[in-house]
Amino acid sequence: MTSFLGKILCVDLSARSAASVDVPPEVYEAVLAGKGLEAWYLYNHIPAGADPLGPDNILAFAAGALCGTGAFLTGRWTVACKSPLTGGWGDANCGGLFAPAIKQCGYDAIFVSGAAEQPVYLFCDGKTVEIRDASAYWGLDATEAERALHRDLDGVCRKKPCVACIGPSGEKLSLISGICNEGGRIAARSGVGAVMGSKKLKAVVLAGSRPFPCADPEKVKTLSKELGQKLLKMTLPTGLGVFIGAGGAMMGHLPNIPLDGSMTAYMFREWGTQANTSLAITSGDGPIKNWGGTPRDVRLMEAVYNPEHINRIETAKYHCYSCPLGCGGKLNIRGRKYVEFDETHKPEYETIEAFGPLLLNWSLDSIYQLNELLNRAGMDTISAGNTVAWAIECYENGILTKEQTDGLALTWGDTEAILTLVKRMIAREGFGDAIADGVKRASERFGGKQYAMHIGGQEPGMHDARNDPQLGVHFVAEPAPGKHTVGMSIEYGAMSLCDICSWAPPARIHPKSRDLEDTEEMALISKANACYTMLVDGAGGCYYGQMMGVHMWKLVDYLNAAEGWDHDGDWYTQIGERIQTLRQLFNIKQGYDPAAVKLPDRMQGIPPLLSGPLKGVTLKNREQVSAHWRAFGWDGKTGVPLPETVRRLGIDRLTEGET
Repeated sequence: MTSFLGKILCVDLSARSAASVDVPPEVYEAVLAGKGLEAWYLYNHIPAGADPLGPDNILAFAAGALCGTGAFLTGRWTVACKSPLTGGWGDANCGGLFAPAIKQCGYDAIFVSGAAEQPVYLFCDGKTVEIRDASAYWGLDATEAERALHRDLDGVCRKKPCVACIGPSGEKLSLISGICNEGGRIAARSGVGAVMGSKKLKAVVLAGSRPFPCADPEKVKTLSKELGQKLLKMTLPTGLGVFIGAGGAMMGHLPNIPLDGSMTAYMFREWGTQANTSLAITSGDGPIKNWGGTPRDVRLMEAVYNPEHINRIETAKYHCYSCPLGCGGKLNIRGRKYVEFDETHKPEYETIEAFGPLLLNWSLDSIYQLNELLNRAGMDTISAGNTVAWAIECYENGILTKEQTDGLALTWGDTEAILTLVKRMIAREGFGDAIADGVKRASERFGGKQYAMHIGGQEPGMHDARNDPQLGVHFVAEPAPGKHTVGMSIEYGAMSLCDICSWAPPARIHPKSRDLEDTEEMALISKANACYTMLVDGAGGCYYGQMMGVHMWKLVDYLNAAEGWDHDGDWYTQIGERIQTLRQLFNIKQGYDPAAVKLPDRMQGIPPLLSGPLKGVTLKNREQVSAHWRAFGWDGKTGVPLPETVRRLGIDRLTEGET
């Protein structure tokens, strides 16, 4: 027995049909489940040149290999497709309770092709699969739709169903829309919500109750108990958050020092991801003023966005499935300035940074409002914030006029104007409609490409590659470009990958200038980071578990116990390499040119900043990306995987036709 169910559900909305399909065991051994299973299926079944918003595109929902086994921090689900933003591979990741619901219906993944003529939702309870009318839910925001489906189905189903749905942004085919569950928690990136909207698929509703398989549940339980005991021992004095900004300022001027991964567990348990905001503002990690500013522009803003302010209005911790940390939370925001709602999810760091320092916006209350608005709409806060920043800078430089912006005077830090513009983007009204597909398309329409911060069509996550050049490699080389969750130097320093992977270089104290070099060592670090992240995604793991390090969150031991295997870290790391290479091959098949993807000059430090912790930094991004590709066994100039690499990884046996 393994943790795999051995079946996937394939749904064709055009034909209104569904079929259970067996998956060979060798596929799981090669790519696990989660993102790996999606890469295998989408490569083989999305035809070359498919329209991302057409019926030939396939939308995949997958749980990871460890979901349901009792392994801690393995409740993530991945949605994948051909991205309408980039024209290549697209995926997004989310927590909540939807991942185990997929497996409780008897499947490792659900693949949806075709397109319905009228709004529908997919219902599955492990016994029946139905494509049902969703006209009553179309037009509702994601939170309203989820509540309405629960109202109509609770008591009718044998158990409370789990719902993943789109909001108005997905319905209106905004290319920066995502897919929501658990009251607005969002799988935000790559335009996955637009693909779901193009299929007229309002929601996927799962209400199965099948048991989870696991080869050695007692071993998994022992590993989780060990991790839980370590987490219980981790305590620091309360109120420490007020000093985070000062710590960030120090980090901005110190060499890179490998961190104790266990510290990340404390930070996320205590404050959530917003613990990073004050650090990022002062250290140079967080982008400021559309990636062109420095901490001088937001002096003392770290105090405004200190996580202790947010903790004071937290009413309950929020835990994803199988998570002992609880980095999320519910906030009471009733009666605050700009706010129209009573409560919201705790805003993530990315949201705070994108609508705070990036726009020179000093209002934390407005972040609560924007967070809830965008979560309900199902719009990616990273992409939306970058788009608003582009619009403000274009207006400031005369590229946009008041007539074009429907009378809005767009200036840095104008909270009212920011809120108004975001509402218009959500509604696709006037100028808001014109920019609701993100920075790339907006700049192609209006100009201002020099202010358009996107990478291959996707807006970058809120971390500055001039502070962490490894991040810049992944921004460009990642098959879904612009994503910040694949690898960073600070993450590598916390994970101790060299202790499970024989070819991964050890992390050590070093000057930041070393990270700017295109050496073989740096290429192996970026490769190891990407491979391990793909392994985590195949397992359904959480990035915050990943950052705890391999000695605290023992992924290899968890996988061996759950699958009944006895493999070492090198074997598992190669699974990650295989998944990454398969995703790159998907891009090549779809005509996506990796060599055409570049980091904007401003993000490379061209010209370099004149002050702050990033003063004088210019990246060697193109050279580092080429070295990264060579480390993977891909062509260093084109990014195309070499035939011998495809054979070495056995991908030729997993794919149909030529690779």
